[in-house]
Amino acid sequence: MESLGEALRRLPLIEGVADADQLAQQVLNDPLVVKLRTRYPEVDDRVLKMNLNRLYQMSAEVKNCKSCPGLANCPNDMQGHFTSITCHESNGRWQVIDHKTACSKWISYEQQLQLSKRITSFFVDETLLGMDYDPIEMVKSDSHRKAAVNDVLQYIEGVRTSGLPKKGLYLMGDFGTGKTYLAGYLLQKLAKEGFTGVIVYMPEFVEDAKALMLEPQKLKETITLMKETDLLVFDDMGSENLSPWVRDHVLGAILNYRMNRKPTFYTSNHDLDALEKHFSFTHKEGEELHKGQRLMDRVRPFVDVVHVRGKNQRG
Repeated sequence: MESLGEALRRLPLIEGVADADQLAQQVLNDPLVVKLRTRYPEVDDRVLKMNLNRLYQMSAEVKNCKSCPGLANCPNDMQGHFTSITCHESNGRWQVIDHKTACSKWISYEQQLQLSKRITSFFVDETLLGMDYDPIEMVKSDSHRKAAVNDVLQYIEGVRTSGLPKKGLYLMGDFGTGKTYLAGYLLQKLAKEGFTGVIVYMPEFVEDAKALMLEPQKLKETITLMKETDLLVFDDMGSENLSPWVRDHVLGAILNYRMNRKPTFYTSNHDLDALEKHFSFTHKEGEELHKGQRLMDRVRPFVDVVHVRGKNQRG
């Protein structure tokens, strides 16, 4: 902590005051210090003068907070914190104790950091998970989405009251209707309840999984994470270029593990029948209806379909 002399020389309010007693008096007459003295009338001037550094720092940092330049540019000694002071009597002697108190911006930052630790994204824009979601505004911008928004809100409330179910949601709709937005909203809200989540953009994940064939340990860790997370979202399912290996040994293994254990969520432009056809065909093996059906047996019974209607909001 800087010396009182250095600190006071930087304080615009008392610039040019050279006398030590005057400097001390200015600090003691600060409104925050006056308020402190009202809280602790037993603390005399002698004790306060011995702790002028602490008093000055409290005053200066609270002033900084009133004209906050933002968390990244916080001028206080400890980013996102200001000095607060309490007094404590011990063995007949009063002590002035300073504390670092988190400001609202720091608390919000910490909460968002905790949420980001609970949610892992694969090839999904991470700003999606840091958005300030507003389902009311989503309905206002397009009333056709009201039913889908209500379905997601009811699912979240059901988790809060009854715990995590085994069934997830299948968010189905045209391009740009807000399916990924709703999935991100669901993840964010349930992360605040303490659940972990993973969201995967399928077209890029499938290509990455093919490359990971050469890194078996990394592939195993990725599949294990997706198996065991509380909430798993496959975003844009049906847009990927599946290979038989990814379909049967990656996607199939994940879904086989999660069914009857934890909910899996999907966003897709396809209905369930069209998705089954998609799973049934690969460029390498052609049409394999039984393999598509086998994979859909791990999807269809474990989702409730939510139609996300509305206009394309992109652009």
